[in-house]
Parts: sequence; structure tokens; C-alpha cells
Amino acid sequence: MNLSLLFVHSTWVSLTLGILFPTLASAATPPKPQNSSNSVQVPDYLNPNPNPLQFPTKPEEVRIQGTVPISLAQALELAQRNNRDLQVAILQLERSRSSVRASQAALFPTLGINSSVTNSGNGFTNNSSQGSTSFNGSAQLNYDVYTSGNRQATIQAAEEQLRVDEFNVESQSLTIKLNATTQYYDLQQADEQVRINRSAVENAQASLRDTQAREQAGVGTRFDVLQAQVNLANAQQQLTNAISQQRISRRQLATLLSLSQSVDISAADPVQLAGLWEQTVEQSIVQAFKNRPELPQFLAQRNIAEQQRRQALSQLGPQISLAASYNLLDKYNDGVSITDGYSVGLQGNLTLFDGGAAKAKAAQSRADIAIAETQFANQRDQIRFNVEQFYSQLQSNLKNVQTAGVALNQAREALNLARLRFQAGVGTQTEVIAAENDLTTAEGNRVTAILDYNRALANLQTLVTSRASR
Repeated sequence: MNLSLLFVHSTWVSLTLGILFPTLASAATPPKPQNSSNSVQVPDYLNPNPNPLQFPTKPEEVRIQGTVPISLAQALELAQRNNRDLQVAILQLERSRSSVRASQAALFPTLGINSSVTNSGNGFTNNSSQGSTSFNGSAQLNYDVYTSGNRQATIQAAEEQLRVDEFNVESQSLTIKLNATTQYYDLQQADEQVRINRSAVENAQASLRDTQAREQAGVGTRFDVLQAQVNLANAQQQLTNAISQQRISRRQLATLLSLSQSVDISAADPVQLAGLWEQTVEQSIVQAFKNRPELPQFLAQRNIAEQQRRQALSQLGPQISLAASYNLLDKYNDGVSITDGYSVGLQGNLTLFDGGAAKAKAAQSRADIAIAETQFANQRDQIRFNVEQFYSQLQSNLKNVQTAGVALNQAREALNLARLRFQAGVGTQTEVIAAENDLTTAEGNRVTAILDYNRALANLQTLVTSRASR
């Protein structure tokens, strides 16, 4: 009898631990990060340290070891794989999935068991007394039969929050893709500015050599030499500033892509038009309304507020629950077998007066519903404005690309003519310097027009592209 009771007791304790702590072993395991597609090959040494708590303490740990050229496709792959804002959004989505599972647990009854083994006696000073050992165990079953809609509203609110976080992941992914694209174009522009300003320095050096040679030959003046020297100094300063901006653009993009601490990047793609936009502005607006995740996200927020209103009002309705229990009791060595008992009952509860708390919470939820509806309308208007803005920029920049190309050819021809006139003695050094500056400006305008067109195109694609093709 005693051995069997001890076995029952140990089994009861094991069952209790299994029910109360079913995920004890797996709770400490962190969620695995979601990997993006491997359609674009990216060198492994560009990826950061997998430990997010890495904290470099030595200069050599953060020293740049080399610069790696990457394409826009590789930059987008790295952004989707490594960007930490997107990783946080994914983790929030996983948290919401767990919250839904937790709320759905209310659909099932709760079962709990407990047990104890107790030794009792009259005291240590009374030698005639004998202690007694007893085992007591019980099991309880509880279930909320009727909650006036509170349980279903809680589950639906958790499901709507899951939808909100799903749309947030989509929105965050689109934002990161757009930021990576525009920052890549910024890096291309910085690289081109370095190239253009280097060319300007070379032109200024050539002009200085010409003026110095003319001065030595007695057909030039000291004033022309000074003008050329000032022009060269200005070009060198602009080159220095362009190199600084290039470094900043590289590190800015590297930060967005969460790259390794010891590598730097440069733009591998040439500066060229990224494509053409075939849709009209009206078609683009309608597609944006259909595909932007912010609009259904606000609708989900509205649904959450509606479910919270139902939860608040459910506190004024009746609450009915079922409770059942089963008990075991046995005293060792008393010659009496195990005794047991059970109880089953329904319990009802109705709040007659709560000081107006439930209705006040419901009023708060109605205000949240109105806020979500207003935000939906505001976001809809903002989406339309964004489409119209970027569509207009796209059209104007396409014209600017064509104009800038013609102006660049004209500036090159004008510089050649200015140099020939100066060498023939019928032109001035001022004309040459002005032509050099015009050429530098024309080259910069063409690069700016192309990249501004690409930026506007990237924004339109982000606004309008359907979710199925992302």
C-alpha cells in the first residue's frame, strides 16, 4: 500500500510538472531568423557578426580592411537579410502569433492538479506521541461556459493585431527596399561627383599649364596664370568635398545594410535609367490604393478597437463558468484505504454596478474607431499625393535627362573651341575657365537628372507594385 501510494504521488508530481511547464526546455531557445531568397549571390564576408550583442573594443576590430563593389540587386538582398528594423518587425509578428495562440487557449478548459505528503504529530517533547503521514491530492477542472462575448472578442482582437503586424512587416520591408535603393543612388551620385570633380581638376591643371607656357613665351600675362591657379584651387576643394561625401554615402548605406564592421562598399552598377513607367497617373493611383499595406493596416486597427469595445461591454453581461474537482486522501498505516470525493457545479456572475467603468472603456474604443477611420482617410489622400508627386517628378526628370544630354555635348564642344581660341590668341583665359565650369555643371546635371528619375521611379514602384509580385 505504501509503495503504491508513493508511486501515485510521484506520478502525480510528474504529471503536474508536465502540464504546468510543457515548454520549459524550449523556452530558452531564441527564434531563428528568417532568411531571404538566395537568388542573388552575396559574399559571406559582407554579412555582420551573427551575435547582435557584439561590442568591438579594439581599433583593429572596426578598421576598414577593403572596399567591395556591389550591385543594386546585392544591396537589396543584404537589406532584406540583415536590416535590424525588419528583424524587429518579424519578431513582433512572431510575438503576435503567440498572442493569438494564447487567446485561443480560452476556448478550452483548464486542468490543474496538486498533491502533498504531510507528516504531523503532537510535538518533539512528548515521547508517547506518534506522528502520522498522509497523502492528499486533488484535480480541478474549470471552464468558462458563457462570457457575454468577451472570449470571442479577445481572440478576434489578437487575430486583428496579428494582421496589423503582418502589414507592418510588409510595410517595413517596402520601406527598407526603398531606402536601400535611394541610398544606392545617393552613392552612385557621390561616386559620379568624385569622377566629375577629378575631371575638373585635370582640366584646370591643363589650363594652368597652357597659361604658364604662354607666359613663358611672352604672349600671356600673369593675370591669366593667377586666374588659372584660382580655378585649380577651387576645383581641388570641390574634389575634396566630393570625396568626403562619397565616404559618408558609403557608410550610410553600409549602416542600412548592417554590413560587417571591417568592410566598405562602392556602387558597381553604372549610372543609367532604371526603366520606363507605362501606367497613367490615374491607373497608378488606383493601384496604389489597392496595394499599399497602410490602408488595410488602419482597417485592422479599427477592428481591434471594435473588439475592445465588445470586451468592455461584456463585463456588464452575465458570466457563467463550470468548476469540477476530484480529491484523494490517505493516511499511512491507519488501516483505512484511500478515500476520495468529487464536486461539480456551475457558477454565475453578473455585475450590477461598476461605477460606469465598462461604458467609459467602450467610449474610449469608439473614439479609437473614429481615429482609425480618420487616419485611413488621411493615409488614402497622402498616397494619392505621393503618386502624383513622384509621377510628376518622373516626367520632368525624363525631359531633364534628354536636355542634359544635349547640354553636355554642347559644353564639351564649347570647351574645345574656347581652348582653340585661347591658343590662337583670339580668346581669353576667362572664356576657357567659364567653359570648364559649364562642362562640370553639365556633367553634374545629367547625373542628377538620371538619378532623380530613378528615385522617382523607385518610389512609384514601391507605391504601386502589387503584393503578389513583390
